[in-house]
Amino acid sequence: MNLPTGDLPRILLVEDDAVSRAFLAAAAEATPARVDSADSIHAAVTLGARHRYALWLVDANLPDGRGVELLARLRADDAHAAAVAHTADTTRAAADGLIGGGFSEVLVKPLPAAAVQAAIRRALGRPPGSPVSTDLAALGPKLPVWDDAAAARALAGNAAHVATLRGLFLGELPGVVDRIERAAATGDAESISAELHKLRASCGFVGAARLAAAAQALGTGPRSDALLARFREAARDTVDQAPSPSG
Repeated sequence: MNLPTGDLPRILLVEDDAVSRAFLAAAAEATPARVDSADSIHAAVTLGARHRYALWLVDANLPDGRGVELLARLRADDAHAAAVAHTADTTRAAADGLIGGGFSEVLVKPLPAAAVQAAIRRALGRPPGSPVSTDLAALGPKLPVWDDAAAARALAGNAAHVATLRGLFLGELPGVVDRIERAAATGDAESISAELHKLRASCGFVGAARLAAAAQALGTGPRSDALLARFREAARDTVDQAPSPSG
């Protein structure tokens, strides 16, 4: 069903990672909805002052602050919009903090498009859509470099969306790896964690299974040269074995 743009609920999506932002925007638009995107608190507040939204879909951590801080600023002008948070942090403490900060639900990335859409429908009080598909399979020791089935599940089988997001992901990846390498060289654990936090979600959306596992290992527990080397190798394989745009 194609509704006129003016009849669609308007959603403010706030996400600084380009791959995650593209994925979440595509998923939200398919609910259907009209989506405005922002990559920072500053940009989100500007849009919030300009438009009235039915839903705010907000990242927990942004370059210029935290999602709960943004929600408080948006609430000052609108007490009624629904608010859903999204994060790659899997801990209960993170979810509790976001719920305590005023979000009605917390989505943990990566997750399939159907799960995003189901959460949007719940927040807007809409009837459920199609059943939520399964997420990326549990990480194991013999993961493929690229998991096409996982990417297809995440993007509801839309091959064009998979190709587009993979191209964006591969364009961003060298910069991400370089920032992690430089942070590791200086012992900047906070920067490493922040980069890995975003990278794991992006890997899940595009099916970069082996890199996701390496990023997970590097991001949990004591870091070592061996784990960094494993991560570096996985990143190299991800680029070298990237599927062609035509599949």
